Amino acid sequence: MAIDRVMPKLPAAHDRDVLLLEPRTPLPAAPAEPAAPATPATPAETTVCQQQHPHFPSLDGWRAIAIVLVLLTHLMPLGPQRWELNTSAGLAGMALFFCLSGFLVTNLLIDADNLGVFLVRRFFRIVPLAWLCLLIAFVLNPVAPQVWLPHFLFYANYPPKPLIAMTDHLWSLCVEVQFYLGIALVIVLCKRRGLVLLPLACVLVTGLRVWQGAYFSVITYLRVDEILVGGMLALVNRQVMVGTHHAAAIKRCICAVPFALVLAAFLVSCSPLAKACDYARPYLAMLLVGSTLFAARNGRFAILDNKPLGYLATISFALYMIHPLLSHSWLGSGDLLEKYLKRPLLLLVLFVLAHLSTFHFERYAIRLGKRLCGHFSGVSKPAARP
Repeated sequence: MAIDRVMPKLPAAHDRDVLLLEPRTPLPAAPAEPAAPATPATPAETTVCQQQHPHFPSLDGWRAIAIVLVLLTHLMPLGPQRWELNTSAGLAGMALFFCLSGFLVTNLLIDADNLGVFLVRRFFRIVPLAWLCLLIAFVLNPVAPQVWLPHFLFYANYPPKPLIAMTDHLWSLCVEVQFYLGIALVIVLCKRRGLVLLPLACVLVTGLRVWQGAYFSVITYLRVDEILVGGMLALVNRQVMVGTHHAAAIKRCICAVPFALVLAAFLVSCSPLAKACDYARPYLAMLLVGSTLFAARNGRFAILDNKPLGYLATISFALYMIHPLLSHSWLGSGDLLEKYLKRPLLLLVLFVLAHLSTFHFERYAIRLGKRLCGHFSGVSKPAARP
């Protein structure tokens, strides 16, 4: 599940998983051969120069809300157990995370000239921190050797599901990584036009969920519709499947649905008590994100665009990866009273570690990925020659 932004200079939007919209008009590749207005000048320039894409700040607000919901799910009691509010908050947070991720990844693939570069950048965006957290978890909680491989290769969300307490949240990262590999395979087989299969795949996954009675699941083929709906938003936003007029009509329809009604329906669909309503959760998340995506320019959702939410969005991936390590350490131990008295200290340590990870460890990994992408594209910085 991927993230963005405070006070230090923030990483580029393209690197921090900030959600992107249409690419800016690129600079010409050379004075004699100006680039087409709507496409990147060359793979070399796109990879090495890392041209910036405009982003939609309110979507960072959704990302911040998503990580808050997840943290509340795992760290705080949200009500009587019979109401299952903690489960509801977790489902809401992950549905938003997945939808945002699907939008981002599909947007990147629409512009990608080199699939290998895309995969390398995704790898260095999420894998270094994930593997580091896994190593720490297995050092603190030794496990059998056969448990390591499913974790490090991101298929531990499938039976027999060898996830342990400190790594149980990594099922979502398994879903993400498998989605990356699946969509990459589609593009290898069908080229970029294979992206138009996303809506069909989404409906098929939801149909399979209905058939198997899976209101929510950690198995990829029973959960990935929450990512695919974000891909559908990207296709509409970039007019990949539909013409300009049809795309505009779809955007108007999304924005015309009363926001309060969509939000209420989404919250209901996140409750385990709602049963069959849960099948609509991916599509209601898509409507929530889409209403912000297509209407934010008129200031309707300006409340989602502010520095605190932007900062939370920036460090959200690190917050997500690190918090189970702390909650299963001394900071999360003790009887009920002692455990919750330690919560402020746990949160302080969590935010410090997430900040350090985001702006130091992860930034270094992302820069390393950029350099490798340059070599992968056959591009290197010009060297002085005699």
